[in-house]
Amino acid sequence: DGYFSHRPKEKTRTDSNNENSVPKDFENIDNSNFAPRTQRQSHQSELVKKPLSKQKEHLRKKLEEEKMKEHLLLGKNSNEVLQLGDHPRKNSSSSNDLKEIHKPPRQHLLIKGGNSSPELSQEQAPKCEVTGKEAISAMSRSKSKQCRQEIAEAFCQHKLGRLMPEKVTRFCTLEGKANNNVQWDEDSVEYMPANPVRIAFVLVVHGRASRQLQRMFKAIYHKDHFYYIHVDKRSNYLHRQVLQFASQYPNVRVTSWRMATIWGGASLLSTYLQTMRDLMEMNDWPWDFFINLSAADYPIRTNDQLVAFLSRYRDMNFLKSHGRDNARFIRKQGLDRLFLECDTHMWRLGDRRIPEGIAVDGGSDWFLLNRKFVEYVTFSNDDLVTKMKRFYSYTLLPAESFFHTVLENSPYCESMVDNNLRITNWNRKLGCKCQYKHIVDWCGCSPNDFKPADFHRFQQTARPTFFARKFEAVVNQEIIGQLDYYLYGNYPAGTPGLRSYWENVFEEPDGLHSLSDVALTMYHAFARLGLRRAQASFHAAADNSCRYYPMGHPVSVHLYFLADRFQGFLIRHHATNLAVSKLETLETWVMPKKVFKIASPPSDFGRLQFSEIGTEWDAKERLFRNFGGLLGPTDEPVGMQKWGKGPNVTVTVIWVDPINVIAATYDILIESSAEFTHYKPPLNLPLRPGVWTIKILHRWVQVAETKFLVTPLTFSNQQPIKQEEAMRYHSGPPKNAYMEQSFQGLNPILNIPISAAHVEQAKRNAGLVGARLEAWVDSLVSSVWSAVDICSTGPTACPVMQGCTQTAWSSLSPDPKSELGPVKPDGRLR
Repeated sequence: DGYFSHRPKEKTRTDSNNENSVPKDFENIDNSNFAPRTQRQSHQSELVKKPLSKQKEHLRKKLEEEKMKEHLLLGKNSNEVLQLGDHPRKNSSSSNDLKEIHKPPRQHLLIKGGNSSPELSQEQAPKCEVTGKEAISAMSRSKSKQCRQEIAEAFCQHKLGRLMPEKVTRFCTLEGKANNNVQWDEDSVEYMPANPVRIAFVLVVHGRASRQLQRMFKAIYHKDHFYYIHVDKRSNYLHRQVLQFASQYPNVRVTSWRMATIWGGASLLSTYLQTMRDLMEMNDWPWDFFINLSAADYPIRTNDQLVAFLSRYRDMNFLKSHGRDNARFIRKQGLDRLFLECDTHMWRLGDRRIPEGIAVDGGSDWFLLNRKFVEYVTFSNDDLVTKMKRFYSYTLLPAESFFHTVLENSPYCESMVDNNLRITNWNRKLGCKCQYKHIVDWCGCSPNDFKPADFHRFQQTARPTFFARKFEAVVNQEIIGQLDYYLYGNYPAGTPGLRSYWENVFEEPDGLHSLSDVALTMYHAFARLGLRRAQASFHAAADNSCRYYPMGHPVSVHLYFLADRFQGFLIRHHATNLAVSKLETLETWVMPKKVFKIASPPSDFGRLQFSEIGTEWDAKERLFRNFGGLLGPTDEPVGMQKWGKGPNVTVTVIWVDPINVIAATYDILIESSAEFTHYKPPLNLPLRPGVWTIKILHRWVQVAETKFLVTPLTFSNQQPIKQEEAMRYHSGPPKNAYMEQSFQGLNPILNIPISAAHVEQAKRNAGLVGARLEAWVDSLVSSVWSAVDICSTGPTACPVMQGCTQTAWSSLSPDPKSELGPVKPDGRLR
């Protein structure tokens, strides 16, 4: 995007996502000097302005100061420190319950990652002088004492030459790489072999998309296979859902241990190695192949086709290699750099050498491995396996290289097939945005989600492929339906819910602490909006049977999509029916009103198609991950515009706050091929609550405008807000200035008058609390949201209110495509 001079420099804030790989064409990215993370930390600003020697001195003093503080934690002696590779053991359960494996995970890797014990007492001074800008930067940015100590320990061990293996034994007798070509014949795999292979599917999942996971599980399930599921330790809602459906099937188990499998982290390899050990120790599961999948995968061939193919090649291992110059791969993958995982972050600590004696390879971390090789990787104590486990303990994206390297240098090297039997939807132009800088000190890429236009790619028969990724129902569910029907046939006519998708964003067991104050404020306002709708729609003059008083916090909240369009939120909440004074549980559907408007009469400028304001902009999928755009006074909104094709043009964007203060203005050069532009003006916080207006001008003539709500907060730290806090959050920025530069002179030119009465009203509103604050919030919310419908989850005294299970929209309405039932006679669920 080209932006002109009065476009102020944007504050950087990265978006989160959860996929992996390093790009093939990453020649222009400089990974040599990662700046400190953008989170505001008190000690960070002190360090970044100092030269290296001063930074080291500052760190030494900081360590000494913290060393003086006494912290006796969890029964540890104050001088006792966890050494690298030392893992506190949990008590092992004697239960033989096969649904979960009740034993502590053995850490095959030496990392403690984000999953290690917090039982670290006093911070010790490093055992050597920590030098080098990367290690010093890592220590300055890490949050915990334990992490800083692990960084220092790893750095010192590496400096002394004790950390990394220098030489590793190669056991492969081949010169170069195995060149196995597997034949693909669509017809030949339709016949089931006499001794079909049985597969252990390892599902490594995270997030909240439980219905998409269940739909994928339904598509891959067969009674003859085995399913072992690991849920990220940060995804408790999904863990509860998985435990619930896993209990229905004897061949499904859930790991009793859980790790935080961060993007690029060593913990993902730890997870795979632990699941392999668990599977090898399950004597009642006679599996032949290990296949890893995520919730974003979907099969593109049937189970019978997969089994027939793998039965034919049961001695092979299927991994996709990078297919490029090896030295370049090592450099771009960061294999010649030392990394350490702690505080759920991968820290880069400096350079290292690749061990002599072996060929290093890598590619995709999605693979199919046979049992012989899994057993070798799990139990072998030979020089190759043990040293590679140590080397990859300190490696970025280790699962993308560990298995390739061990296999190619092992006695099983001749079994490698350079194909992981998957189609991955890479679009480097969109997927390589360095979007993981907040998680890892490196630049990485992520595949894009498939869309209906990609369907033809699943029908190719040039090479064997059985799975594809990524699929994401909040982005596009239609393609999942197309693939599902292609494999297993259409559902019967009239089947409900096929075009609907529900995704949970809050459930009562998550705890209120999991919600931001903005979300909690808005969910309460949505519930009240629903109750007012019930009263207005169902209420007869002398009858209280459909009048309610809100009670307590929301029970659950879902995003609701229909035909791949966001339809709003579904809020399940308690309310007291005033006619019978009984508590009922209701669900309210609220939908955002249309706020984008083309100027009337329309100008001759036709390129602008849409504009929206939000947070959590995903540049890869080109949408806001904060569905519904719930914003509060301390958020940093992004302005997005969608463009049609046309000549290069410059437009002006103007941000106007609720009392007509012009907060920002900037120009955007729209190139002829541009489809989207986005920009986050660096506004001083807090933003003034109320409805904001964004005006888009071409040659200073307005062509469109959109609006967005900055909600006042009724909660602070999940408690009702106090007046002092309300005044602080609701009075707008200091000195009424969103930027150093004032745009006041533009008000008369743009005919945006500032009314003294509006200014005074805003001052009065800033001090509101309790019921008067709620009334203000409700009036603002109802200006940009509407309650579409309300239903009851159980018995109700309101005679005209429908039951939620009878609606087409409720999160409790039927959803057969994602519901899991009994196993059918053919061994399948779908």
